[in-house]
Amino acid sequence: MKAISSVPHPFAGFLAKGWEATRATSLFLASVLFISLSAAAQTTPAAPPDQPVPDQPHHGQVIFSRSTDENGVTTTTVGPGAQQIAPSGQPVEAPTATDAEREAITFTDFNMDVHLRPAEHEIAVRTLVAVRNDGRSPLAQIPLQISSSLHWERIRVAARDALYTVATLNSDTDHTGQLHEAAVKLAAPLAPGATLELDVTYSGAITQSAQRLVAIGTPEDAALHSDWDAIDTDFTGLRGFGNVVWYPASAPPVILGDGARVFDEMGEHKLRMAGAHFFLRLAVEFPHGHAPTVAVINGHFVPFSITEPQNGGDDISSVATATLDTAALGFEAPSLFVAVRNGQHAANTTFWTLPADEAAAKEWSSAAATVTPFLEGWLGPAPRSELTILDLPDPNDAPYETGALLATPIRQGTQDQLTGAMAHALTHAWMSSPRAWLSEGVAHFMGTLWLEKQSGREKALEALESGRAALALVEPPSPGESSGQPLAAAISPVYYRTKATYVFWMLRDLAGDPALAAALSAYSPAADAASRLGPKPGAPGDGSLSPGWNSGSVSFEKLLAQAGLCGDLSWFLADWIDADKGLPDIAIDNVFPTSVEPGARPSSSSGSGTGPEANAWLVTVDLSNSGYAAAEIPVIVRNALTSVTERVLVPARGKAAKRILIQGRPTEVQANDGTVPETEASIHIRHLTEAGGDSSSGSPAAVQQ
Repeated sequence: MKAISSVPHPFAGFLAKGWEATRATSLFLASVLFISLSAAAQTTPAAPPDQPVPDQPHHGQVIFSRSTDENGVTTTTVGPGAQQIAPSGQPVEAPTATDAEREAITFTDFNMDVHLRPAEHEIAVRTLVAVRNDGRSPLAQIPLQISSSLHWERIRVAARDALYTVATLNSDTDHTGQLHEAAVKLAAPLAPGATLELDVTYSGAITQSAQRLVAIGTPEDAALHSDWDAIDTDFTGLRGFGNVVWYPASAPPVILGDGARVFDEMGEHKLRMAGAHFFLRLAVEFPHGHAPTVAVINGHFVPFSITEPQNGGDDISSVATATLDTAALGFEAPSLFVAVRNGQHAANTTFWTLPADEAAAKEWSSAAATVTPFLEGWLGPAPRSELTILDLPDPNDAPYETGALLATPIRQGTQDQLTGAMAHALTHAWMSSPRAWLSEGVAHFMGTLWLEKQSGREKALEALESGRAALALVEPPSPGESSGQPLAAAISPVYYRTKATYVFWMLRDLAGDPALAAALSAYSPAADAASRLGPKPGAPGDGSLSPGWNSGSVSFEKLLAQAGLCGDLSWFLADWIDADKGLPDIAIDNVFPTSVEPGARPSSSSGSGTGPEANAWLVTVDLSNSGYAAAEIPVIVRNALTSVTERVLVPARGKAAKRILIQGRPTEVQANDGTVPETEASIHIRHLTEAGGDSSSGSPAAVQQ
């Protein structure tokens, strides 16, 4: 994508020079820029004489009709085509874009100039965006959306002013509950798989709004602590699509209360943006002596360069500038944070705190130091980036994380609470990934492993179980009924967090701690990002995934193999990552315990005990799986003195049997221990009678503990 400085624009010189002019001149131009952009919002820019606007295609629609009655009175009736010829940038009563057109748009490149005036809560943006048509049909128009608190000012295509109309769209992907959608008319349709660059300018004020939450009955105070996005002098937080749409987007409108559609659309947006290149130049005006101290863009801390007026008065603002250039966004919505905070450094972490929270930050620093050796053992000797923790304005504000940023109220807590939070948050500093199931799954996995380390395995399994019911609810009963969400392309948190956490617990059992730790340490997000593809090869305009394509599972399998894993994991990757085959449903069909004569007891028998009850017993366990995903589960045989565990692979829609030798009369058989999620229950127990039978007289029992 060419730089903005090479594109004709009234402010191109100012935007491209990067504040190389004298300080007084740059400050003056900053004011001119914003005043000019604000004024442009009141008028529609006309195309230069040498750059005519392309003619509208004629579709034979009725714009208006006239009739004259017998008294000579003429009546004019507006037809449905009237809104199609509205002047460029003017509002229309109804949107002209369709959901198919919105879903076809994939943003591949952002080159942004962002100017903030926090004292006025205002933002002005000019950006070059590249869009690709990932639909199946040519596009005659490009739908672009921004928050309803912002206003489109100018859109250019191929260095010419484009014709576009603006509609207000009801959608809760923005905190106002509405979007301003520009439908940009194209001189020639954009073919499937083709890419187009647009030069867009917009501006407006972003203040805190909880309109969408209040509209569905949320108490206003709670709603404001959830929707805290705003531009202000001490804190600016813009979380992006799903909270406030401060950059161009394109998605079908969705409303809160309609199931999980808003959250699924947020995930779909992140997935489609994951490969986009993102470049941003930021300029922030501020009163003399009140400079912002921290800027975080897309989860990355960026340093400020401060420009103070040399001889200006109090009416001339100072300016802080920063620049971010990332190879690819990854699975995240573009976000922008600017704040006045005090910095404190800790182990692999920088805290940006309010003065009142500096004491609490020291406790968080201690927690970071406590969990660091644990993370080093699993993820490698050093993180790939430093974690940034940004103190939110109100102690009741809802936390937010993206990449290596955690925006949260820095409050005092117990050591267990703080170390648990830091184990999760610091994992993002160690291991980022363009794959949501790797990035989020590993962070949640490490959180449960830390819980196991601190409080025992039972507590960790309870944490896993707390999310299983929600996962079982959304999983397809069979692959034939629904394709579900393969982890490779998951858009819902219940998949890329809950299911992915289970997947890593299962990989831990399949590979062993050393092999899994070695694979996680060797994982390269840069190599993974480089392997991302555009539309599926051989199918232009079809953005769906083919089996094994773009999933990252093959390379991760290689890392496990290089770490010393023995055995074939292809069945696991096929059923649990590259496709969504639902959850297994295990049952203990039968248990047959048989006493083994002392002389016939194999030397490999385990257990302890003396007397007749200490004789060896051979227990045959018959298992079945009515689900469509294969599962390797632990099968445990117990008595009062000992227990023996063996792992059994139960095929999808199939059966398996296992013979287990135990020292002493068996009293209980358990299938699964909670590490493999199932549809109904993840722990199955059969109690055995003293006569050697089972308490349910041979009928399968599944008792969840």
